[in-house]
Formats: sequence, C-alpha cells, structure tokens
Amino acid sequence: MRARGGGMRRPAGFSLLEMLMVVALIAAMGVLAAGVLSGGLERRQLQSSAKEIASQLRFARAQAIATGTPQRFAIDPERHAWRGADGRSGEVPERLGLAFTGAREVQSREGEGVILFFGDGASTGGRVQVSWQQAAWNVDVAWLTGEVSLHRAQAAR
Repeated sequence: MRARGGGMRRPAGFSLLEMLMVVALIAAMGVLAAGVLSGGLERRQLQSSAKEIASQLRFARAQAIATGTPQRFAIDPERHAWRGADGRSGEVPERLGLAFTGAREVQSREGEGVILFFGDGASTGGRVQVSWQQAAWNVDVAWLTGEVSLHRAQAAR
C-alpha cells in the first residue's frame, strides 16, 4: 500500500507478538492476584495439612471398625510428623505450627500425641491444631463416637 506522500504505509492493527505479550502480562497479573487473594502458599499448606490429618484420622477409624482391632494415630508436634493406620505416615511443613491435646494415658513417649480408635468406632479423642500466624484449623476427634471434624480456629498463643 502506498500512502498519499508516496511512502509505504503499515497496515492497521496489532502484530501477533504484541497480542502474545498482552496475554502473557494478563496471565502474570492473574497469578499474582490469585496468590494475594487466597492468602498465599502458607494458607494453602495450612488447609491442605489439616485436611490430610483429618483424612488420615478418618481412615484410622474406618480401619478400626472394619478390622475390629484398635488403630493408632500418633503425631509428633516437634518433628512435624504423623503415623497412622496401615503403616501410613506423613509430615507437616516446618513453617506451620502443630499442637496436640489429648489423653496422656495412650502416649508411648513424651511429646507425642496419640489418638486410639476402637473396633466399635469410639476413640480416646483429642485435637490436632495446625496453625500459621493467627490462622488455624482444628481437627477434633470426639472420644465417645470417634467422629472426626475439621473447622477453622484462632491460633493458640
């Protein structure tokens, strides 16, 4: 195309490269906004760790009922580790706080928390709290029914 002055005129519109740059910029801003709105990595790890512990406690209870034999779930807040039924084990990220409240009679050693599930579904009960700064999740186990519940809480101070 020739412009009136006799020179070449560039066609109107955007190049593919310009469009890709805009899409990449929008995607990067979206990822940053999602991290800020969701509370970041620590909050996701906090919720994920609490859900994992609750899931493993439910599994231990189900195993106790299915087999008719007591099942142990042990948690070591200092080492940020847990051991559950059927040889399962895991860890909680070091940056998260971990606390246990429960019956001292079933502890095998100092500093370790243990919840014991019986063949009828009952348990010794207890609470595992996973926290980060002021946010926390409590995983509660009812002693009479063995029911496992998960809910938000304030971090213990």
